[in-house]
Amino acid sequence: MEERNVLFGKYEMGRLLGKGTFAKVYYGKQMLSGESVAIKVINKDQVKKEGMMEQIKREISVMRLVKHPNVVELKEVMATKTKIFFVMEYVKGGELFAKVVKGKLREDIARKYFQQLISAVDFCHSRGVSHRDLKPENLLLDENGDLKVSDFGLSALPDQQLRNDGMLHTQCGTPAYVAPEVLRKKGYNGARADTWSCGVILYVLLAGFLPFQEENLMNMYRKVFKADYAFPPWFTPESKRLISKLLVADPERRITIPSIMRVPWFRKGFTSPIAFSIEESTPHKFGEEDEVMKQESLKKSSSSPAFFNAFEFISSMSSGFDLSSLFESKRKVGSMFTSRCSAAAIMAKIQAVANGLRFNVAKVKDFKVRLQGTSDGRKGRLSVTAEVYEVAPGVAVVEFLKSSGDTLEYTKFCEDDVRPALKDIVWTWQGDTVCNGDNNVNGKVDGEER
Repeated sequence: MEERNVLFGKYEMGRLLGKGTFAKVYYGKQMLSGESVAIKVINKDQVKKEGMMEQIKREISVMRLVKHPNVVELKEVMATKTKIFFVMEYVKGGELFAKVVKGKLREDIARKYFQQLISAVDFCHSRGVSHRDLKPENLLLDENGDLKVSDFGLSALPDQQLRNDGMLHTQCGTPAYVAPEVLRKKGYNGARADTWSCGVILYVLLAGFLPFQEENLMNMYRKVFKADYAFPPWFTPESKRLISKLLVADPERRITIPSIMRVPWFRKGFTSPIAFSIEESTPHKFGEEDEVMKQESLKKSSSSPAFFNAFEFISSMSSGFDLSSLFESKRKVGSMFTSRCSAAAIMAKIQAVANGLRFNVAKVKDFKVRLQGTSDGRKGRLSVTAEVYEVAPGVAVVEFLKSSGDTLEYTKFCEDDVRPALKDIVWTWQGDTVCNGDNNVNGKVDGEER
Protein backbone atom coordinates (compact mmCIF):
# COMPACT_ATOMS: atom_id res chain seq x y z
CA MET A 1 0.00 0.00 0.00
CA GLU A 2 2.76 2.42 -0.85
CA GLU A 3 0.57 4.36 -3.30
CA ARG A 4 -2.42 6.39 -2.22
CA ASN A 5 -5.68 4.59 -2.68
CA VAL A 6 -9.34 4.98 -1.78
CA LEU A 7 -11.00 2.77 0.81
CA PHE A 8 -14.68 1.93 0.20
CA GLY A 9 -15.09 5.21 -1.67
CA LYS A 10 -14.93 7.08 1.64
CA TYR A 11 -11.33 7.41 2.82
CA GLU A 12 -8.14 8.29 0.99
CA MET A 13 -5.26 6.30 2.43
CA GLY A 14 -1.82 7.84 2.63
CA ARG A 15 1.51 7.26 4.34
CA LEU A 16 2.32 4.43 6.72
CA LEU A 17 2.29 5.65 10.33
CA GLY A 18 3.41 2.44 12.02
CA LYS A 19 3.09 -1.33 12.10
CA GLY A 20 2.76 -4.15 14.60
CA THR A 21 2.55 -7.94 14.54
CA PHE A 22 -0.92 -8.17 12.98
CA ALA A 23 -1.64 -4.68 11.69
CA LYS A 24 -0.39 -1.62 9.84
CA VAL A 25 -1.63 1.90 10.56
CA TYR A 26 -1.98 4.45 7.77
CA TYR A 27 -2.77 8.13 7.69
CA GLY A 28 -6.09 8.76 5.96
CA LYS A 29 -8.58 11.47 5.04
CA GLN A 30 -12.36 11.38 4.97
CA MET A 31 -13.04 12.32 1.36
CA LEU A 32 -16.18 14.38 1.97
CA SER A 33 -15.13 16.33 5.06
CA GLY A 34 -11.34 16.29 4.66
CA GLU A 35 -11.03 15.12 8.29
CA SER A 36 -7.76 13.37 9.16
CA VAL A 37 -8.08 9.80 10.44
CA ALA A 38 -5.83 6.86 11.27
CA ILE A 39 -6.70 3.60 9.51
CA LYS A 40 -5.58 0.36 11.12
CA VAL A 41 -5.47 -2.49 8.61
CA ILE A 42 -5.59 -6.03 10.01
CA ASN A 43 -4.95 -9.17 7.99
CA LYS A 44 -7.94 -11.43 8.69
CA ASP A 45 -6.22 -14.70 7.70
CA GLN A 46 -3.27 -13.97 9.97
CA VAL A 47 -5.60 -13.14 12.87
CA LYS A 48 -7.52 -16.39 12.35
CA LYS A 49 -4.29 -18.39 12.12
CA GLU A 50 -2.99 -16.94 15.40
CA GLY A 51 -6.32 -17.47 17.17
CA MET A 52 -6.74 -13.73 17.76
CA MET A 53 -10.33 -13.37 16.53
CA GLU A 54 -11.83 -12.91 19.99
CA GLN A 55 -9.20 -10.33 20.93
CA ILE A 56 -9.98 -8.24 17.84
CA LYS A 57 -13.72 -8.49 18.45
CA ARG A 58 -13.21 -7.56 22.09
CA GLU A 59 -11.08 -4.54 21.23
CA ILE A 60 -13.71 -3.18 18.86
CA SER A 61 -16.56 -3.89 21.27
CA VAL A 62 -14.69 -2.06 24.02
CA MET A 63 -13.92 0.96 21.85
CA ARG A 64 -17.59 1.21 20.92
CA LEU A 65 -18.44 1.27 24.63
CA VAL A 66 -15.93 3.88 25.77
CA LYS A 67 -16.67 7.06 23.85
CA HIS A 68 -14.92 9.71 25.93
CA PRO A 69 -12.91 12.89 25.18
CA ASN A 70 -9.77 11.27 26.63
CA VAL A 71 -10.08 7.98 24.75
CA VAL A 72 -9.05 7.55 21.11
CA GLU A 73 -12.31 7.39 19.16
CA LEU A 74 -13.18 4.46 16.93
CA LYS A 75 -15.17 6.04 14.09
CA GLU A 76 -15.96 3.09 11.90
CA VAL A 77 -15.11 -0.56 11.26
CA MET A 78 -15.23 -2.10 7.80
CA ALA A 79 -14.19 -5.46 6.43
CA THR A 80 -13.52 -7.34 3.21
CA LYS A 81 -12.95 -11.08 2.86
CA THR A 82 -9.28 -10.65 3.71
CA LYS A 83 -8.92 -7.46 5.80
CA ILE A 84 -10.44 -5.56 8.70
CA PHE A 85 -10.20 -1.77 8.78
CA PHE A 86 -10.42 0.30 11.98
CA VAL A 87 -11.03 3.96 11.14
CA MET A 88 -9.91 5.91 14.21
CA GLU A 89 -9.38 9.44 15.39
CA TYR A 90 -6.01 10.73 14.20
CA VAL A 91 -3.98 11.83 17.22
CA LYS A 92 -0.97 13.67 15.86
CA GLY A 93 0.83 14.71 19.05
CA GLY A 94 2.55 11.34 19.50
CA GLU A 95 2.99 9.25 22.63
CA LEU A 96 3.24 10.70 26.12
CA PHE A 97 6.24 8.37 26.44
CA ALA A 98 8.19 10.66 24.08
CA LYS A 99 7.88 13.49 26.63
CA VAL A 100 8.79 11.26 29.57
CA VAL A 101 12.03 9.96 28.03
CA LYS A 102 13.28 13.56 27.93
CA GLY A 103 12.93 13.76 31.71
CA LYS A 104 10.47 14.60 34.47
CA LEU A 105 7.52 16.90 33.85
CA ARG A 106 6.52 19.95 35.84
CA GLU A 107 4.03 19.04 38.55
CA ASP A 108 1.17 21.06 37.04
CA ILE A 109 1.68 19.40 33.62
CA ALA A 110 1.93 15.92 35.17
CA ARG A 111 -1.24 16.62 37.17
CA LYS A 112 -3.14 17.65 34.03
CA TYR A 113 -2.23 14.40 32.24
CA PHE A 114 -3.04 12.37 35.35
CA GLN A 115 -6.44 14.08 35.69
CA GLN A 116 -7.27 13.24 32.07
CA LEU A 117 -6.04 9.67 32.50
CA ILE A 118 -8.17 9.14 35.62
CA SER A 119 -11.22 10.68 33.92
CA ALA A 120 -10.87 8.25 31.01
CA VAL A 121 -10.19 5.21 33.21
CA ASP A 122 -13.11 6.07 35.50
CA PHE A 123 -15.41 6.19 32.47
CA CYS A 124 -14.08 2.85 31.21
CA HIS A 125 -14.67 1.27 34.62
CA SER A 126 -18.23 2.65 34.71
CA ARG A 127 -18.77 0.58 31.55
CA GLY A 128 -17.27 -2.51 33.15
CA VAL A 129 -14.13 -2.21 30.99
CA SER A 130 -10.63 -2.76 32.41
CA HIS A 131 -7.79 -1.59 30.15
CA ARG A 132 -5.04 -3.86 31.62
CA ASP A 133 -2.13 -2.27 29.73
CA LEU A 134 -1.94 1.35 30.88
CA LYS A 135 1.50 2.87 30.27
CA PRO A 136 2.88 6.09 28.70
CA GLU A 137 3.33 4.33 25.33
CA ASN A 138 -0.47 3.80 25.18
CA LEU A 139 -1.27 7.41 26.09
CA LEU A 140 -1.34 9.73 23.08
CA LEU A 141 -1.45 13.53 22.89
CA ASP A 142 -3.57 15.50 20.45
CA GLU A 143 -2.74 18.86 18.86
CA ASN A 144 -4.07 20.66 21.95
CA GLY A 145 -1.85 18.64 24.27
CA ASP A 146 -4.79 16.65 25.65
CA LEU A 147 -4.32 13.01 26.57
CA LYS A 148 -6.01 10.13 24.74
CA VAL A 149 -5.96 6.54 26.02
CA SER A 150 -5.34 4.03 23.21
CA ASP A 151 -4.71 0.33 22.55
CA PHE A 152 -7.54 -1.68 24.10
CA GLY A 153 -6.23 -4.97 22.71
CA LEU A 154 -5.71 -6.47 26.19
CA SER A 155 -8.80 -4.98 27.80
CA ALA A 156 -11.46 -7.01 29.60
CA LEU A 157 -15.21 -6.67 29.03
CA PRO A 158 -17.94 -6.92 31.70
CA ASP A 159 -18.82 -10.55 30.88
CA GLN A 160 -15.22 -11.59 31.64
CA GLN A 161 -15.30 -9.80 34.98
CA LEU A 162 -18.66 -11.28 36.01
CA ARG A 163 -18.05 -14.96 35.30
CA ASN A 164 -17.28 -17.58 37.95
CA ASP A 165 -15.50 -15.88 40.88
CA GLY A 166 -15.95 -12.36 39.50
CA MET A 167 -12.19 -12.06 39.03
CA LEU A 168 -9.90 -11.88 36.00
CA HIS A 169 -7.18 -14.51 35.62
CA THR A 170 -5.30 -13.63 32.43
CA GLN A 171 -1.78 -12.38 33.07
CA CYS A 172 -1.21 -9.45 30.75
CA GLY A 173 0.27 -5.99 30.61
CA THR A 174 3.78 -4.54 30.71
CA PRO A 175 5.88 -5.82 33.66
CA ALA A 176 6.98 -2.43 35.02
CA TYR A 177 3.35 -1.21 35.17
CA VAL A 178 1.54 -4.42 36.20
CA ALA A 179 -0.11 -4.67 39.62
CA PRO A 180 1.28 -7.29 42.05
CA GLU A 181 -2.00 -9.23 42.21
CA VAL A 182 -1.87 -9.77 38.41
CA LEU A 183 1.56 -11.39 38.78
CA ARG A 184 0.40 -13.68 41.61
CA LYS A 185 -1.91 -15.72 39.31
CA LYS A 186 -4.70 -15.96 41.90
CA GLY A 187 -7.28 -13.76 40.19
CA TYR A 188 -7.60 -10.00 40.34
CA ASN A 189 -10.04 -7.12 40.01
CA GLY A 190 -9.34 -5.37 36.69
CA ALA A 191 -10.30 -1.91 37.92
CA ARG A 192 -8.00 -2.08 40.95
CA ALA A 193 -5.16 -3.35 38.75
CA ASP A 194 -5.67 -0.37 36.41
CA THR A 195 -5.48 1.95 39.42
CA TRP A 196 -2.03 0.58 40.32
CA SER A 197 -0.86 1.23 36.74
CA CYS A 198 -2.14 4.81 37.01
CA GLY A 199 0.00 5.18 40.15
CA VAL A 200 3.11 3.99 38.31
CA ILE A 201 2.35 6.41 35.46
CA LEU A 202 1.99 9.35 37.87
CA TYR A 203 5.32 8.44 39.49
CA VAL A 204 7.00 8.26 36.06
CA LEU A 205 5.58 11.64 34.98
CA LEU A 206 6.89 13.33 38.11
CA ALA A 207 10.20 11.45 38.37
CA GLY A 208 11.24 10.79 34.77
CA PHE A 209 11.97 7.14 35.63
CA LEU A 210 10.16 4.03 36.93
CA PRO A 211 9.50 3.31 40.62
CA PHE A 212 10.42 -0.37 40.16
CA GLN A 213 13.49 -0.57 37.96
CA GLU A 214 15.81 -3.59 37.94
CA GLU A 215 17.75 -5.28 35.16
CA ASN A 216 16.76 -8.65 36.59
CA LEU A 217 13.01 -9.20 36.08
CA MET A 218 12.59 -11.36 39.20
CA ASN A 219 14.25 -8.68 41.36
CA MET A 220 11.85 -6.15 39.90
CA TYR A 221 8.88 -8.43 40.69
CA ARG A 222 10.08 -8.77 44.29
CA LYS A 223 10.02 -4.99 44.60
CA VAL A 224 6.57 -4.83 43.01
CA PHE A 225 5.20 -7.47 45.41
CA LYS A 226 6.43 -5.43 48.39
CA ALA A 227 5.64 -2.02 46.82
CA ASP A 228 9.29 -1.27 47.54
CA TYR A 229 10.19 2.09 45.98
CA ALA A 230 11.64 5.45 47.00
CA PHE A 231 10.62 9.04 46.24
CA PRO A 232 13.04 11.49 44.61
CA PRO A 233 13.66 14.61 46.74
CA TRP A 234 11.70 16.94 44.41
CA PHE A 235 8.32 15.22 44.97
CA THR A 236 5.93 17.44 46.95
CA PRO A 237 4.32 16.06 50.12
CA GLU A 238 0.87 16.08 48.44
CA SER A 239 2.01 14.07 45.42
CA LYS A 240 3.89 11.61 47.66
CA ARG A 241 0.78 11.13 49.78
CA LEU A 242 -1.36 10.27 46.73
CA ILE A 243 1.21 7.92 45.17
CA SER A 244 1.60 6.17 48.55
CA LYS A 245 -2.13 5.39 48.41
CA LEU A 246 -1.97 4.24 44.77
CA LEU A 247 1.08 1.95 44.99
CA VAL A 248 -0.31 -0.30 47.74
CA ALA A 249 0.42 -4.01 47.23
CA ASP A 250 -2.89 -5.11 48.78
CA PRO A 251 -5.59 -4.23 46.21
CA GLU A 252 -8.26 -4.06 48.93
CA ARG A 253 -6.35 -1.24 50.66
CA ARG A 254 -5.49 0.61 47.45
CA ILE A 255 -7.25 3.94 46.90
CA THR A 256 -10.23 3.81 44.53
CA ILE A 257 -10.73 6.15 41.60
CA PRO A 258 -13.71 7.99 43.17
CA SER A 259 -11.47 8.64 46.19
CA ILE A 260 -8.60 9.83 43.96
CA MET A 261 -10.96 12.38 42.42
CA ARG A 262 -11.67 13.85 45.87
CA VAL A 263 -7.99 14.36 46.77
CA PRO A 264 -7.15 18.13 46.95
CA TRP A 265 -3.93 17.68 44.93
CA PHE A 266 -5.93 16.01 42.14
CA ARG A 267 -8.72 18.60 42.18
CA LYS A 268 -6.46 21.61 41.51
CA GLY A 269 -7.66 23.10 38.21
CA PHE A 270 -9.68 19.96 37.44
CA THR A 271 -12.67 20.19 35.11
CA SER A 272 -14.55 16.97 34.54
CA PRO A 273 -14.95 16.34 30.78
CA ILE A 274 -18.37 15.56 29.36
CA ALA A 275 -18.35 11.99 28.10
CA PHE A 276 -20.23 11.11 24.95
CA SER A 277 -21.50 7.74 23.82
CA ILE A 278 -23.38 6.33 20.85
CA GLU A 279 -24.70 3.65 23.18
CA GLU A 280 -26.56 5.95 25.53
CA SER A 281 -29.28 8.50 25.08
CA THR A 282 -29.77 11.53 27.30
CA PRO A 283 -31.76 10.64 30.45
CA HIS A 284 -35.39 11.41 29.77
CA LYS A 285 -38.74 11.59 31.45
CA PHE A 286 -40.18 8.14 30.90
CA GLY A 287 -43.81 9.10 30.43
CA GLU A 288 -43.29 12.00 28.03
CA GLU A 289 -41.06 10.12 25.58
CA ASP A 290 -43.33 7.10 25.57
CA GLU A 291 -46.34 9.32 24.77
CA VAL A 292 -44.53 10.53 21.64
CA MET A 293 -43.61 6.93 20.73
CA LYS A 294 -47.19 5.86 21.31
CA GLN A 295 -48.45 8.47 18.83
CA GLU A 296 -45.90 7.20 16.27
CA SER A 297 -46.98 3.62 16.87
CA LEU A 298 -50.59 4.48 15.99
CA LYS A 299 -49.40 5.25 12.47
CA LYS A 300 -47.18 2.15 12.15
CA SER A 301 -49.00 -0.46 14.27
CA SER A 302 -49.44 -3.92 12.77
CA SER A 303 -50.89 -7.23 13.91
CA SER A 304 -47.63 -9.09 13.44
CA PRO A 305 -44.04 -8.38 14.55
CA ALA A 306 -41.53 -6.68 12.27
CA PHE A 307 -39.58 -8.85 9.84
CA PHE A 308 -35.92 -9.18 10.85
CA ASN A 309 -33.50 -9.30 7.91
CA ALA A 310 -32.11 -12.84 7.60
CA PHE A 311 -28.52 -11.62 7.15
CA GLU A 312 -28.81 -9.54 10.33
CA PHE A 313 -30.22 -12.57 12.13
CA ILE A 314 -27.42 -14.92 11.10
CA SER A 315 -24.76 -12.26 11.73
CA SER A 316 -26.04 -11.37 15.17
CA MET A 317 -26.73 -14.88 16.43
CA SER A 318 -23.56 -16.45 15.06
CA SER A 319 -20.52 -16.61 17.30
CA GLY A 320 -18.40 -16.60 14.14
CA PHE A 321 -16.15 -13.75 13.14
CA ASP A 322 -18.74 -11.45 11.57
CA LEU A 323 -18.41 -7.72 12.19
CA SER A 324 -21.82 -6.34 11.25
CA SER A 325 -23.69 -6.93 14.50
CA LEU A 326 -20.91 -5.41 16.58
CA PHE A 327 -20.24 -2.24 14.67
CA GLU A 328 -23.43 -1.10 12.99
CA SER A 329 -23.63 2.54 13.99
CA LYS A 330 -27.38 2.47 14.60
CA ARG A 331 -27.12 -0.35 17.12
CA LYS A 332 -26.93 0.26 20.85
CA VAL A 333 -25.67 -2.10 23.52
CA GLY A 334 -27.98 -5.10 23.16
CA SER A 335 -28.73 -8.71 23.90
CA MET A 336 -30.71 -11.06 21.70
CA PHE A 337 -32.29 -14.53 21.69
CA THR A 338 -34.40 -16.71 19.41
CA SER A 339 -37.65 -18.36 20.46
CA ARG A 340 -40.17 -20.81 19.00
CA CYS A 341 -43.01 -19.25 21.00
CA SER A 342 -45.57 -16.87 19.49
CA ALA A 343 -44.88 -13.15 19.62
CA ALA A 344 -47.86 -12.63 21.93
CA ALA A 345 -46.61 -15.29 24.37
CA ILE A 346 -43.11 -13.78 24.36
CA MET A 347 -44.42 -10.29 25.09
CA ALA A 348 -46.62 -11.57 27.91
CA LYS A 349 -43.65 -13.37 29.46
CA ILE A 350 -41.37 -10.31 29.21
CA GLN A 351 -43.99 -8.11 30.86
CA ALA A 352 -44.50 -10.64 33.66
CA VAL A 353 -40.73 -10.83 34.28
CA ALA A 354 -40.41 -7.03 34.25
CA ASN A 355 -43.24 -6.70 36.78
CA GLY A 356 -41.54 -9.28 39.00
CA LEU A 357 -38.33 -7.23 38.87
CA ARG A 358 -40.28 -4.05 39.74
CA PHE A 359 -39.61 -2.44 36.37
CA ASN A 360 -42.19 -0.07 34.89
CA VAL A 361 -43.53 -1.35 31.55
CA ALA A 362 -44.72 0.95 28.76
CA LYS A 363 -45.93 -0.23 25.36
CA VAL A 364 -44.15 1.46 22.47
CA LYS A 365 -45.95 -0.47 19.73
CA ASP A 366 -47.57 -3.90 19.32
CA PHE A 367 -44.40 -5.95 19.69
CA LYS A 368 -42.11 -3.49 21.43
CA VAL A 369 -42.09 -2.40 25.10
CA ARG A 370 -39.91 -0.15 27.20
CA LEU A 371 -38.84 -1.30 30.68
CA GLN A 372 -37.53 1.15 33.24
CA GLY A 373 -36.10 0.57 36.71
CA THR A 374 -37.60 2.43 39.65
CA SER A 375 -34.31 3.32 41.37
CA ASP A 376 -31.36 5.45 40.25
CA GLY A 377 -28.10 3.73 39.32
CA ARG A 378 -24.66 5.11 38.54
CA LYS A 379 -25.87 6.80 35.34
CA GLY A 380 -29.51 7.39 36.30
CA ARG A 381 -32.36 4.92 35.90
CA LEU A 382 -31.81 1.89 33.71
CA SER A 383 -34.15 1.93 30.70
CA VAL A 384 -34.37 -1.03 28.30
CA THR A 385 -36.47 -1.74 25.20
CA ALA A 386 -37.53 -5.25 24.21
CA GLU A 387 -38.76 -5.96 20.68
CA VAL A 388 -39.90 -9.13 18.93
CA TYR A 389 -39.08 -9.76 15.24
CA GLU A 390 -40.38 -12.58 13.05
CA VAL A 391 -37.64 -14.32 11.03
CA ALA A 392 -39.48 -17.40 9.79
CA PRO A 393 -42.75 -19.22 10.54
CA GLY A 394 -42.50 -20.42 14.14
CA VAL A 395 -39.21 -18.60 14.80
CA ALA A 396 -38.89 -15.19 16.45
CA VAL A 397 -35.94 -13.05 17.50
CA VAL A 398 -36.19 -11.02 20.69
CA GLU A 399 -33.80 -8.08 21.09
CA PHE A 400 -33.10 -6.12 24.26
CA LEU A 401 -31.47 -2.69 23.89
CA LYS A 402 -30.29 -0.33 26.62
CA SER A 403 -31.79 3.14 26.10
CA SER A 404 -30.24 4.82 29.12
CA GLY A 405 -28.48 4.02 32.38
CA ASP A 406 -25.19 2.33 33.18
CA THR A 407 -23.86 -0.36 30.84
CA LEU A 408 -22.50 -2.57 33.63
CA GLU A 409 -25.88 -2.44 35.40
CA TYR A 410 -27.53 -3.36 32.09
CA THR A 411 -25.16 -6.31 31.65
CA LYS A 412 -25.99 -7.55 35.15
CA PHE A 413 -29.70 -7.09 34.44
CA CYS A 414 -29.44 -9.27 31.31
CA GLU A 415 -27.17 -11.94 32.81
CA ASP A 416 -28.53 -12.22 36.36
CA ASP A 417 -32.22 -11.40 35.91
CA VAL A 418 -33.45 -11.73 32.33
CA ARG A 419 -31.64 -14.88 31.18
CA PRO A 420 -32.74 -17.12 34.09
CA ALA A 421 -36.32 -15.75 34.08
CA LEU A 422 -36.85 -16.33 30.33
CA LYS A 423 -35.16 -19.72 30.02
CA ASP A 424 -38.44 -21.59 29.35
CA ILE A 425 -39.15 -19.57 26.16
CA VAL A 426 -35.57 -19.26 24.83
CA TRP A 427 -34.29 -21.39 21.98
CA THR A 428 -30.79 -19.89 21.97
CA TRP A 429 -29.08 -16.71 23.18
CA GLN A 430 -26.86 -14.57 20.95
CA GLY A 431 -23.42 -16.15 20.67
CA ASP A 432 -24.51 -19.54 22.03
CA THR A 433 -24.17 -22.63 19.84
CA VAL A 434 -27.30 -23.28 17.79
CA CYS A 435 -27.96 -26.84 16.64
CA ASN A 436 -30.64 -27.95 14.22
CA GLY A 437 -30.57 -31.67 13.70
CA ASP A 438 -27.06 -32.57 12.58
CA ASN A 439 -26.24 -29.12 11.29
CA ASN A 440 -24.47 -26.67 13.54
CA VAL A 441 -25.52 -23.23 12.37
CA ASN A 442 -22.46 -21.53 13.82
CA GLY A 443 -20.12 -24.00 12.19
CA LYS A 444 -21.82 -23.47 8.85
CA VAL A 445 -21.58 -19.71 9.01
CA ASP A 446 -18.02 -19.76 10.32
CA GLY A 447 -16.89 -21.88 7.41
CA GLU A 448 -18.14 -19.51 4.75
CA GLU A 449 -16.18 -16.64 3.30
CA ARG A 450 -17.78 -13.25 3.88
